[in-house]
Amino acid sequence: MPATQRAAGARRTRLSPEREAELYAAVVELLREVGYEALTMPAVAARTRSSTATLYRQWGGKPGLVLAALRHSQPPPDALNVDTGTLRGDLQEMARLVSSVAPVERELMAGLSHAALGDPRLAQSMREQFAKPAQEALERMLRRAVDRGEIPADTPARAYCAHLLIAVSLIHPMLEARPLGKDDLLDFVDAVMLPALRFTAGGSGCAR
Repeated sequence: MPATQRAAGARRTRLSPEREAELYAAVVELLREVGYEALTMPAVAARTRSSTATLYRQWGGKPGLVLAALRHSQPPPDALNVDTGTLRGDLQEMARLVSSVAPVERELMAGLSHAALGDPRLAQSMREQFAKPAQEALERMLRRAVDRGEIPADTPARAYCAHLLIAVSLIHPMLEARPLGKDDLLDFVDAVMLPALRFTAGGSGCAR
């Protein structure tokens, strides 16, 4: 490794939790003001009194920084490890977690989802940091439900459970012109998710 690269690596220091929190708050503030596509790393550097080199060194670029800032305001990953003893209870608790996210954060996520269509790096980061943990948590719930006999193992809806929950949280405000609430998600669990999950692959019956 060249000496200049070794020296650069030696200068990399981890930011304090307090400093990171300040940076994340500033990033979210800028997102609310200008949106993802118009946000730039120099603008973040100016707002946070940082250098663009520091921002790139710590987060690799705009997608990484923005998603880290949003993740900082979300429930911790362990919060997704829900186990109430029933599938309905698990899905309702997951719905409660989704509804606890502030409407402005959901609006930002919707904007990021649109921006990700033209930004492969952003799309990959969103899959890894948001979609994948949710999918894995829901799959754990569904495996337990299969073991308890609540749903059939071959239900086709099993593959789309995470898609449904994430999609409704992003689309509902646009269609209904009002924020998504806990009651909306609980109704969605009972009216859509549970009936879909109870059907067998052949559609000839359903689990209890």
